Amino acid sequence: MCLGALVDAGAPLEEIEKGLKKLKLKGYALRERKVVRAGITATKVDVVLGAVSKSQKAEVRKWREIQKIINESAIPEGIKKQGFAIFKALFAAEAKVHGKTISTTHLHELGCVDCLVDVFGTLIGLSVLDVGKIYASPVNVGSGRTKTSHGIFPVPAPATAELLKGIPCYASGPSFELTTPTGAAILTTLSSGFGDMPSMVNETIGTGAGSKDVQEQPNLLRIMIGEAYEKIPRGTVTVIETNIDDMNPQVYAYVMERLFERGALDVFMTQVIMKKSRPGTLLTVLCNAEKKNGLIGIILKETSTLGVRFYEAGRVTIKRDIKQVQTIYGRVRVKQSMLGDVLRIMPEYEDCRRIARENKVSLLHVLETAKRASLKK
Repeated sequence: MCLGALVDAGAPLEEIEKGLKKLKLKGYALRERKVVRAGITATKVDVVLGAVSKSQKAEVRKWREIQKIINESAIPEGIKKQGFAIFKALFAAEAKVHGKTISTTHLHELGCVDCLVDVFGTLIGLSVLDVGKIYASPVNVGSGRTKTSHGIFPVPAPATAELLKGIPCYASGPSFELTTPTGAAILTTLSSGFGDMPSMVNETIGTGAGSKDVQEQPNLLRIMIGEAYEKIPRGTVTVIETNIDDMNPQVYAYVMERLFERGALDVFMTQVIMKKSRPGTLLTVLCNAEKKNGLIGIILKETSTLGVRFYEAGRVTIKRDIKQVQTIYGRVRVKQSMLGDVLRIMPEYEDCRRIARENKVSLLHVLETAKRASLKK
């Protein structure tokens, strides 16, 4: 489906095939055709395996064999690096669910020619279309059950579920697998974020078709390619909240410390009036999606709350840089951000606090000194 969407968006299949020849794989062919899924026209690209690759299917399964194929190829280094990351994610997920190491794990239906073609064909197609950054919607895993080499499992399959940890997912539509481990590995490795479509000017739309044609919803993958039109980056952040009214206030400082240690972007508390007019505290934590479960665990363990709520929120951020400047009192880290032609400068509080104590001077004076030094640099 990734290949179909990229070809539909304008990546010539001949260019993808030319790039794939550098992998030195044999016994396969790519076939492109137009199909209709639930009334929508899309491009279907099939990896057609021949007798040679079917025999290889039983051999090319371990991490060292995948590494050898990639290392001995003439694929550009940037694509090699991405391919390594995707396959390592696949092997790590399979190793986790089967209780093995990466080196001893067999990928079964994944680690063969068609998987290599799917992954590297996608990477080559993205390169041909000069895609610089990828964002994805929340992932629909499908529903029902799926048949694997280890038996029948509920959707998502164990490896898919492992790969999608920390990623927004949902189950909807027809009763079959909508996200495979290969697809999950490609999405999670390449995507810069998951959520609403970023602000952009769409220039090209490509639609790739899956094999099944169901009427509940189109079995399609759609990609939109264009240019960002905002200078201010947009993204998403996970918000975790809980209301507390029965805990010793001294505990909050320790909880905040633990949350920051585990990767929270921000932690803050708000005084609220709860039911029966009891005063309480709203504890709010901001984090990246992959940190959510660990931070929820800390809140449940270290506070008196019986539960938390969480949700994804849109976020706009201004790009900022951390620089070091030399002052008469020593070096200070300074955070600089630019919005249009407006420069904002904020010296690092902890550095200025330490310098003020060591030199027995006013903190405000140190802050102003650091700002002036930053402007001179």
